[in-house]
Amino acid sequence: MGKRGPKPGFNAKRRINTAWSAELAYAIGLLATDGCLASKSTLIDLTSVDREQLENFNRCVRVDFRITVKKSSTTKKALRIQFRSVLFYNFLLSIGLTPAKSKTIGAIKIPPKYFWDFLRGVYDGDGCSHSYWDPRWRSSYMFYTIFASASRTFIDWLQAEVYKRTGARGHITCGAPRGVLYQLKYAKKDSLPILHAMYYKRRVISLSRKRLKVERILSTVGEKL
Repeated sequence: MGKRGPKPGFNAKRRINTAWSAELAYAIGLLATDGCLASKSTLIDLTSVDREQLENFNRCVRVDFRITVKKSSTTKKALRIQFRSVLFYNFLLSIGLTPAKSKTIGAIKIPPKYFWDFLRGVYDGDGCSHSYWDPRWRSSYMFYTIFASASRTFIDWLQAEVYKRTGARGHITCGAPRGVLYQLKYAKKDSLPILHAMYYKRRVISLSRKRLKVERILSTVGEKL
């Protein structure tokens, strides 16, 4: 059998177009959370337990990168995309991503027009939603939208950017079984404008299991995306 050709609409030359778009901003959000830049080469790695996450990245950059199993000492199987690109690597450096970024990442140079696409990528990478019925008050349903990072500078920047656009302040907590993890949390009232802004139309690219969870939470309080 010969080599398989590129998927329709994908770049056969495997070059990533760095002209800003909603799709590129989302892909940068994934890299800012689940990605890694090698320190001594132009290798770029994106790791996830969700194949859909990696397929979404490929769709956004329009390159059909191979998805492989990542060897790990843990029992949970992870998948990864790895590729080398001098141009794209340098582009990532120019907007604020760095090698060994987990604790050093700070502000990312995202055009304001695409901030919510970027934030949705961050949410799909290292975010979550948490909901529960509060037993202290009858029929009181609580939920939180959470963004996590090992970098306090990055979390502070996210908080400032979200506040600038919505007036939602949120609050930051710190704690993890191992190491340090900062969480930027938004309660129900503040979550609503953020979720509607991230999922501003039905067909925006996203991780389906997280979107479905958000839809279930919002339906409980009579809201729709």
